[in-house]
Amino acid sequence: MAGELGSWRVEATAGCGMKRRPESEQDPEPQLEELSLCSSAPSHGDSMDSGLSDSEESVFSGLEDSGSDSNEDDGHDDLEGHGGTEKTPGEQVQAGPPYQRTEVVRVQSGNEYAEDSSDEEDIRNTVGNVPLEWYEDFPHVGYDLDGRRIYKPLRTRDELDQFLDKMDDPDYWRTVQDRMTGHDLKLTDQQVALVRRLQRGQFGDESFDPYEPAVDFFSGDIMIHPVTNRPADKRSFIPSLVEKEKVSRMVHAIKMGWIQPRRPRDPTPSFYDLWAQEDPHAVLGRHKMHVPAPKLALPGHAESYNPPPEFLLSEKERSAWEQEEPGERKPSFLPRRFPSLRAVPAYSRFIQERFERCLDLYLCPRQRKMRVNVDPDDLIPRLPRPRDLQPFPTCQALVYRGHSDLVRCLSVSPGGQWLASGSDDGSLRLWEVVTARCVRIVPVGGVVRSVAWNPNPTICLVAAAVEDAVLLLNPALGDRLVVSSTDQLLSAFELPQEPAMQPACWLEASEEERQGGLRLRICHGKPVMQVTWHGRGDYLAAVLATPGHTQVLIHQLSRRRSQTPFRRSHGQVQCVAFHPSRPFLFVASQRSVRLYHLLRQELTKKLMPNCKWVSSLAVHPAGDNIICGSYDSKLVWFDLDLSTKPYKVLRHHKKALRAVAFHPRYPLFASGSDDGSVIVCHGMVYNDLLQNPLLVPVKVLKGHALTRDLGVLDVAFHPSQPWIFSSGADGTIRLFS
Repeated sequence: MAGELGSWRVEATAGCGMKRRPESEQDPEPQLEELSLCSSAPSHGDSMDSGLSDSEESVFSGLEDSGSDSNEDDGHDDLEGHGGTEKTPGEQVQAGPPYQRTEVVRVQSGNEYAEDSSDEEDIRNTVGNVPLEWYEDFPHVGYDLDGRRIYKPLRTRDELDQFLDKMDDPDYWRTVQDRMTGHDLKLTDQQVALVRRLQRGQFGDESFDPYEPAVDFFSGDIMIHPVTNRPADKRSFIPSLVEKEKVSRMVHAIKMGWIQPRRPRDPTPSFYDLWAQEDPHAVLGRHKMHVPAPKLALPGHAESYNPPPEFLLSEKERSAWEQEEPGERKPSFLPRRFPSLRAVPAYSRFIQERFERCLDLYLCPRQRKMRVNVDPDDLIPRLPRPRDLQPFPTCQALVYRGHSDLVRCLSVSPGGQWLASGSDDGSLRLWEVVTARCVRIVPVGGVVRSVAWNPNPTICLVAAAVEDAVLLLNPALGDRLVVSSTDQLLSAFELPQEPAMQPACWLEASEEERQGGLRLRICHGKPVMQVTWHGRGDYLAAVLATPGHTQVLIHQLSRRRSQTPFRRSHGQVQCVAFHPSRPFLFVASQRSVRLYHLLRQELTKKLMPNCKWVSSLAVHPAGDNIICGSYDSKLVWFDLDLSTKPYKVLRHHKKALRAVAFHPRYPLFASGSDDGSVIVCHGMVYNDLLQNPLLVPVKVLKGHALTRDLGVLDVAFHPSQPWIFSSGADGTIRLFS
């Protein structure tokens, strides 16, 4: 630094006065030059003075203080504080206003061009080869020769200001930004001309002639003296040891047979016969994925010169053959008859067919069919043996006889002691399960299409769908206290003063009907197809055979109130079922099964069984799986947590399915069909959601005789035993245990 400042040292005093302390005698002229510079504006890069804070320096240099000085800035301030000279209190007192800076002026002694160098021309930033990306997060861009920061210029101009500058400033097109300092520079005419020459691919120097005649260093004339007359090296006369080693290695390889001499090539060309028998040892046969060309089919009777009469086409067939496309004609030629072989002319399409054959062999791709050796037993899923899945019903135990017509429905009491059945003979029969004895016959005067025992063990009621009414009967079987409490529950109802409008009419039974067991009659305007109870025993749902939104009605027993839960219809409803534990209602139409939330009154899911006509529906005791039977002999299992599509589709029956059922306790489900059989399957549902249900058919039960092309009409499991009841068109009820 001392070398650059020369022999003069300048110190700042109050105001703009300066004091010079010469180290040696100099001329007085530099003093005048130095004094004339004291009125110049202070440089924004001076950071050696400690009279200003960092925020004041940033404001003075054109940068506003952001208030968030980083650790790197503090580090630079520490470095500059250690590098600068420490001022005494006296010097701080002598300092002038806060915006006055100390300016060091370089005074050159002697010739001012003595130290001039083109390399130091306008070099202000001394960061060297340090990447400028390091200074992106700092307010400065580098340091000058005195070690002071070079601050970045404040750039708060948006695109609109830049556009206005572009329109107003005529020199905007020649303005560039200096990356070392961040300032804008205007290119001179010489620099612009240089840039344009470089863009055109020319040389930067205008005086350079790229096409000047070249001077040949080696002329074609024979000279007296050679170009070089250096004596030969000694190594040119001594044999090379490296080459000797290479030659010895090659000789050893020839002796061992590793290097074979080149054989002369056979100039005769080689041809391949496309129609010849392919030799596995030939060139084409040695390819691993080579597929031999298919052979042409041998000529038949139609290709004969004297074909049989049945191969000759009539005039109608000939006209139809000519109207077809050439690629769709069968056969591809017209069979003709000639008296002798000598009369057969040349085949007109011979060359064309041979050419197409060559194209097929050459261009048509051929695919190799990989034969997979698979054991057929491995394709069968590994299911457990049926004897490992016991207990399940295996044989017929009892037959309940008494109905004179087909038995459409049946239901078992919650305790499993009694059985109710409805038939087309107009009667409802109550049976004792263990003895198959009919303990009571209730004439209802019509076809019983559905019967359901109340699942609540404290209520002894049976609901039966007869024509356009739902009959509630007290069979008076079992515990007398339960029978009496059921009558008290029904008689405790009081009619409201202002009865509301209901879609169904609740009627009390007469004294004569009460002796027969009838307690209530719920009258509907349309035939009732199905009746089912809720798990708590207070609500029951009825399905009517009528179009519109009144197909499904829900009745409340305790309040004797009826309501229609739906505003519109989504097709003909086949059957409904309540969820065993949640306020859900399953409604099965012909092509879909809808799940409704009764409290929220919204559709939760829509299941697609992919069946033509759904006939029956059953819900798993856990409520997460359902099965549907259809008239196209399919049994569909749905996993509600998995998907709205079927998890499994079982096609074990040969005819339409009439009824499906789940066992309340055991992992069993069954289906009854018109083929007269009942198929019992093992359906294990795991608590682990990652494990799919296990479905295994275990037994086919037969016993019903086909009547009117109908077989099993309804099935029901015993509530506590692995038994199953089935009712058939032959008028019997059978128990399989």
